Amino acid sequence: MAALPAASYSVRLDGHAALVTGAGAGVGEAVASALARAGAAVVAVDLNPDRADSVADAIRAAGGRALAVQADVSNRFQASTAIEAGRDAFGSITLLVNAAGVYKTGAMLTLDEWDWNRVHEVNLTGTFFMTQLLARVMKDDGGGVIVNIASSISERASLENGIAYVSSKAALVGMTRQAARELAPHNIRINAVAPANIADDDVPRIPVESIPLRAHGTSDHVASAVLFLLSDGARYITGQTLIVDGGASLLQGG
Repeated sequence: MAALPAASYSVRLDGHAALVTGAGAGVGEAVASALARAGAAVVAVDLNPDRADSVADAIRAAGGRALAVQADVSNRFQASTAIEAGRDAFGSITLLVNAAGVYKTGAMLTLDEWDWNRVHEVNLTGTFFMTQLLARVMKDDGGGVIVNIASSISERASLENGIAYVSSKAALVGMTRQAARELAPHNIRINAVAPANIADDDVPRIPVESIPLRAHGTSDHVASAVLFLLSDGARYITGQTLIVDGGASLLQGG
């Protein structure tokens, strides 16, 4: 029997405006581009203004709508300013993807306090600021959907060095679950996508032969999972973490 061709996953999000943090590269860039292809207006937020501009320019060149915003999400004032800039440009923002993240190696016994704080400020506190501030607006506007980018390492495995990164992502999964319970009465869903073994990010990968699907993933694979959770197809799903790792978590220590 001939193998079925790989499906090209797509949804339609016309009429929505989405804010994506960490949109200048990697998973964030892939998510921003996928949202634009799905018809959403995109607020591309990144610490690096050149990268934010590049992503927004590419979206507009392809016929989409986008706004570039430079912001450090770990700064509450800048997070708020990014949201207001998006609302000024596109009106109600109904979708949020928290993809901004810092990956920093360092052994527990020697890790510098600054590195510990910076990883948690971006990966956890920045996500909290964006979620809290935009959820307040979503509540008044009738609801919305939020997706956080976590990591399967936070639940299923560990790194040789990476105490700050792993602990921040594990906390992010817990925050997602708790936020889902508190935001559900306001018609706001929140879930997490936990990738691993992604070829175009900075986190270490296991060998291809150790992955059940025998391939490393891409940021586009992660973006497809995010699109699903943002779509009406996931309208009865909240507080969950979707692992995107090629099946590696099926194996002990994967």
